Amino acid sequence: MMKRKLNYKWIKAMICLLVTVGILCIQGSLPVSAADLNTGDTDVSTFRDPAGTAQTPEELRDSTPNTGNIFTISMDGDNGNINGVLRILITLTLIALAPTLILMMTSFTRIIIVLHFTRAALNTQTAPPNQVLIGLALILTFFIMEPTVDRINTEAIQPFEEGIIEQDEAFEKGIQPLREFMYGQTQLKDVDLFMDIAGKTWDGRTLDDIPLSVLIPSFMISELRAAFWIGFIIYIPFIVIDMVVASTLMSMGMMMLPPTTVSMPFKILLFVLADGWSLLIGNLVTTYY
Repeated sequence: MMKRKLNYKWIKAMICLLVTVGILCIQGSLPVSAADLNTGDTDVSTFRDPAGTAQTPEELRDSTPNTGNIFTISMDGDNGNINGVLRILITLTLIALAPTLILMMTSFTRIIIVLHFTRAALNTQTAPPNQVLIGLALILTFFIMEPTVDRINTEAIQPFEEGIIEQDEAFEKGIQPLREFMYGQTQLKDVDLFMDIAGKTWDGRTLDDIPLSVLIPSFMISELRAAFWIGFIIYIPFIVIDMVVASTLMSMGMMMLPPTTVSMPFKILLFVLADGWSLLIGNLVTTYY
């Protein structure tokens, strides 16, 4: 019984071996073609010499690399532009970085700070709410940045889509309008400050000599300074109203009544009668022109 089982095992092993040898014989050799480096012919085979033709060790060594060592990948269509999947990835990355870019490289920072100062000066607590202020700041930012965005689209995006310029050139031309916008709103002393910190030299006039890592923080510092100056100017008339109301309540002996509660309606009335929103937004936007 044991002998019969061993015979069955040997028969199975022989069958598997024969099947494997038959598959290898049927498959044969598959030629692989590559483009010739000089002519671009794709019919040139990478198979050099048949197996077993080497007679000397030198011939064996020379015929060992039986495949090409250099391959050329060609891209068809759109002059080798970015494909759809990579374009979607870049777009999603830009969307994720959009809030940071809007805060650092546009007029959004100055606008939102001035609007918050205005609400604090009116002492209206949450009116207008934060959503309204942020929405208004975004709309004003798009309005102010529209010429810059048009230049980026005309000088960088469209030529790159048409294959006229390469990616590096498109980036340089795309960032240049933003650099000019930020430089126009940046005070020179802020640029000198960050240049000294970075240990770099600058002639004090040429924009091209300012690296982007210096221009962005200099622009943000200048925007914060301008926003706080505008906020101080906005506070002055409302502080006068607070002082008048407080003096009146003191003279009437009404010390327990908070002056801010009484002065808030007068602030709102003054702001509405003076068409405050129109004056505020109009003068705020013109600071960039």
